[in-house]
Amino acid sequence: MKPSRLGKGAVIDSTAKIGKGVSIWNLTYVGSGTRIGDNVSIGSLAHVDYDVRIGDNTRIEGSVYIPPLTRIGKNVFIGPAAVITNDPYPMSKKMVGVTIEDGAIVGGGSVIKAGVTVGKGSVVAMGAVVTKDVPPGTVVLGVPARVIYSRKEYDAKKLDWESESLRSS
Repeated sequence: MKPSRLGKGAVIDSTAKIGKGVSIWNLTYVGSGTRIGDNVSIGSLAHVDYDVRIGDNTRIEGSVYIPPLTRIGKNVFIGPAAVITNDPYPMSKKMVGVTIEDGAIVGGGSVIKAGVTVGKGSVVAMGAVVTKDVPPGTVVLGVPARVIYSRKEYDAKKLDWESESLRSS
């Protein structure tokens, strides 16, 4: 299926399967055998390589690199210029994918090591370097990334920050 919105200069391999309501922005690449669910948005200059799976309602910002074998769940957000890797010993003949489970948030500029699983509902802070699995429902930050609090605490902080912005308007 053709995306609902296809930006200028975007290249989509003919074997990629694209769901309904998908937006693929300018100068983005989508490789062979990739499957993209419904209502997905992929920003400009993103590189989604071959044999990638992206679940419904996921948003991928610009300049993100997603290598082969990556599995991304539903309702995931990946911030700008995040990098996912698939080769723990470059340039190896053997690759291993990253799994980002449903509802996860990956902050801009973060790097995720090959073979890592980012757990359901977890948050990777911007600029974090993730070298180990991220437990579901946790927030990690730093280099290397470490757990700092729960997703529940994150959501409360976010709500407080948004409420504060509304009160000062």
